[in-house]
Amino acid sequence: MSQGVPSPQALVCLATLALWPKGGTLPPVIRLDSVSKQHGSQILFLDASMSAFKGEKVGLVGPNGSGKSTIFRLIMKEEAPDGGAVAIDRNVSVGYFSQDVGEMAGRSVLEETMAGAGAVSEAAHELRELEHAMADPGRADELETLIERFGHAQARFDQLDGYALESRAREILAGLGFHEDQVEGDVGKLSGGWKMRVALARILLMRPDALLLDEPTNHLDIESIIWLEQFLRNFEGALVMTSHDREFMNRLVSKIVEIEGGDLISYSGNYDFYEQQRALAEVQKEAQYARQQAMLAKEQAFIAKFKARASHAAQVQSRVKKVEKIEKVEPPKRRKLIEFEFRAPPRSGDDVAKLQGVFKAYGSRKIYDGLDLLIRRRERWCVMGVNGAGKSTLLKLVAGEAQPDKGSVALGGSVKLGYFAQHSMEVLDPALTVFETLQNAFSTASVGTLRTLAGAFGFSGDDVEKSCRVLSGGEKARLVLAQMLFDPPNFLVLDEPTNHLDLATKEMLMKALSGFEGTLLFVSHDRAFLRALSNRVLELSEGGVHAYTGGYAEYVVESGHEAPGVS
Repeated sequence: MSQGVPSPQALVCLATLALWPKGGTLPPVIRLDSVSKQHGSQILFLDASMSAFKGEKVGLVGPNGSGKSTIFRLIMKEEAPDGGAVAIDRNVSVGYFSQDVGEMAGRSVLEETMAGAGAVSEAAHELRELEHAMADPGRADELETLIERFGHAQARFDQLDGYALESRAREILAGLGFHEDQVEGDVGKLSGGWKMRVALARILLMRPDALLLDEPTNHLDIESIIWLEQFLRNFEGALVMTSHDREFMNRLVSKIVEIEGGDLISYSGNYDFYEQQRALAEVQKEAQYARQQAMLAKEQAFIAKFKARASHAAQVQSRVKKVEKIEKVEPPKRRKLIEFEFRAPPRSGDDVAKLQGVFKAYGSRKIYDGLDLLIRRRERWCVMGVNGAGKSTLLKLVAGEAQPDKGSVALGGSVKLGYFAQHSMEVLDPALTVFETLQNAFSTASVGTLRTLAGAFGFSGDDVEKSCRVLSGGEKARLVLAQMLFDPPNFLVLDEPTNHLDLATKEMLMKALSGFEGTLLFVSHDRAFLRALSNRVLELSEGGVHAYTGGYAEYVVESGHEAPGVS
């Protein structure tokens, strides 16, 4: 190694020292010390350690199944380590958002949000109970005691800023995309994605000392993600989170903790910096391994050449002992990034889709009034707009899944359209496996080709034998995209294609679509995806429809905002 260039291990140590509070007086809020954990025959962690301090924002990364959610469950005491210790600083409250939100019914969205606000919610509940008790004639003889208890409870409620609880709850719900009528509506009538938002709102309203967030952006639109980003930037406690949104991670985290081979390795900086340091570490490990292998080969060659000669017996024996004492460098494990080269689509005509005078309404709510739009070959339109602006409706109209009330929507000559929406996943046959699904769709393709296709979309090894019945929403989305892109149409209409995709699959999809020779019309909440793939932007807002020449990056500069309705 050249002088002045620290090793990756040294960089990690320096990063850890830099993040330790000056004077070393403040302990970490959360600490895992030499933790070991095994699930069946799978070893997740072996003597692994990590920490999170107050004010620190930590991104937890690792392949699917590496143990990210297990870390959260260990911190929450939902699981116990097989060895080592998990410590939470005294009097520290922890809020945990996971993808399993449980049952929600019987209350309004606002009530459900406020019910999960921790200590302040408990204080409010105690106040209501005491109010009912004081109004009960049957408990008149206890009135003096009840009044005294009510005074204490009211003081505690006030101390916890309880009287501002409802306004804070409404502010958080608005930030996460809820309209006023939804806030007062029955939480049980919401879709799974909107219930996720309620669960997230509950955790944020808690104002805990430490936040654990497992994929908080999965069910959010871009406006809500930007709001959440700002909220978390101002959060003063410790934050540990996982996210498949690269931009979100880059803007928030100050440290990355990677799960790698049963260990927890800390890197200072955001996700981009982590990737650079990880790549540097891999190069240096490979060079170190190669040097040792060359040295060992030289020693083994000497031993083999002279072992039969008595005159060299002492030297041979010395070399044998030397080789035996050497601590062997493990061969570096490079993550296998599967790529797939998708076929070129057939050429379409120059005019791909044309909307003229389109009027569309749902009941009394007008979505479009006289919308005109021409989509030309090789254009890549991303559609921006707040909730309810009509983004998905526009895609449905173009795909023929919905009809305009007035006006016309027409596809051009030789256009072969492929449409992806969340309901596309419902067409999968639950009785078939992943591999059988691909085989049915592409009966002439070889087994190797289909396995590579499956691997590119995250189905490696035995995963291809999974039944579609047991696939998660994200896995179903990946399988539908795999079918669509193996024999690609020349006009892709994609509604939130990156939902639930992990970072590696998202990178693969972006790379594949960046070389796509057809036309794109898409909606996405992922800013990296928008920036990489768009060359046109259509903004839908209350002020009308505005088309921007140039991609998402140019749109941000020209409009002065990252999304409609976001200052």
